[in-house]
Amino acid sequence: MIYTRAVHFYGQALQHTEPSMQKFQGVDYFNADSLLSEEEILVRNTVREFVDDNVIPIIEKHNRAGTFPKDLVPKMAELGMFGSTLPAKYGCAEMNNVAYGLVMQELERGDSGVRSFASVQSALVMYPIYTFGSERHKDHWLPKLASGEKIGCFGLTEPDYGSNPGGMITRAEERGNSYVLNGAKMWITNGTIADVAVVWAKLHPVNGASGTVHGFLVEKGTKGYTAPEMTGKHSLRASVTSELIFQDCAIPKENRLPNTEGLKSPLMCLNQARYGIAWGAVGAAMACYETALNYAKSRIQFGKPIASFQITQEKLVHMLSEITKAQLLCVQLGRLKDQKKLRFQQVSLAKRNNVHYALEIARIAREILGANGILDEYPVMRHMANLESVKTYEGTHEMHTLIVGEDITGIAAFE
Repeated sequence: MIYTRAVHFYGQALQHTEPSMQKFQGVDYFNADSLLSEEEILVRNTVREFVDDNVIPIIEKHNRAGTFPKDLVPKMAELGMFGSTLPAKYGCAEMNNVAYGLVMQELERGDSGVRSFASVQSALVMYPIYTFGSERHKDHWLPKLASGEKIGCFGLTEPDYGSNPGGMITRAEERGNSYVLNGAKMWITNGTIADVAVVWAKLHPVNGASGTVHGFLVEKGTKGYTAPEMTGKHSLRASVTSELIFQDCAIPKENRLPNTEGLKSPLMCLNQARYGIAWGAVGAAMACYETALNYAKSRIQFGKPIASFQITQEKLVHMLSEITKAQLLCVQLGRLKDQKKLRFQQVSLAKRNNVHYALEIARIAREILGANGILDEYPVMRHMANLESVKTYEGTHEMHTLIVGEDITGIAAFE
């Protein structure tokens, strides 16, 4: 593997691994670290230290205020967290997929909103530009996105079309040297702060390709394009969530991603994001478990720690069991991805499983903490609220169930 942007920092980080591990003991009951390379462990520990030092001390303040900690972006870029698996020539870290997954795990151990920012920047903006864009698109945008100089967002979901993206009504019409977009997108992470939006729209009849989905790059400041922020969220409060509105929004023809055609293209992007989510959910679960374990050992009731009670131990063992299974699932998922043997149905199973159990673990952790579990002195309720969104976005739990169900039965239950 080649670690370009981040290699200098990672080398320095070797000196700081022990202090980091003292802050966070980690959850590795089956010695999953033995399945990782030295480089992968180094990446994980470096991001772990970043989260301990930069995210955890400030995230509750941002969660209360409903603001995204934007000052983290340059630091994340310096560590190669954006487009981590993409080639070095674009300023990216060129990690393997297991290392990238570990980055997502550690970021979400801090907060789902911080991980979501990195996921969108990497899997939903840089990936489609790299995969479907022209050389000009790649040369112009990827280095700026990798360095954090520019921020991107991904516009697929619409107010009336979430699980059924093929029903989208956003349209692009060819007019002279431009495409004119009309429509709206909803629940868009980073939308208000984004410099460029990867937008999916149905192209009006062009060479017989009526209604075919294509990808377009819409830049901030384009006339007819607005991105108002959505407020009033109880979940992902430390994340920017927006609506994208296009009213006769004319973009240059060269802003169409030339290698996209059909719904398969945005779904490929979603598969990249779902892969990162499967890892990220494990990080949130680890944070909740560690909090509950430490609390149970120190909280005294009836003259002894509540960790000494059978029901509490059963809860802790259940939490640890599900985390351990999810960790092993993720490592194998990453190895398959690096070997180019990964199927999208396997990603659906991992996203479905890991988010479901992470949310269950957050709820059990809240039970162990009792009334204290609702205080933001502890991260449990924040993770729980965030995971409610994570369970829905990038494909709901039910949709991933049906994807796997069709794969194992050969019968599509949703047709």
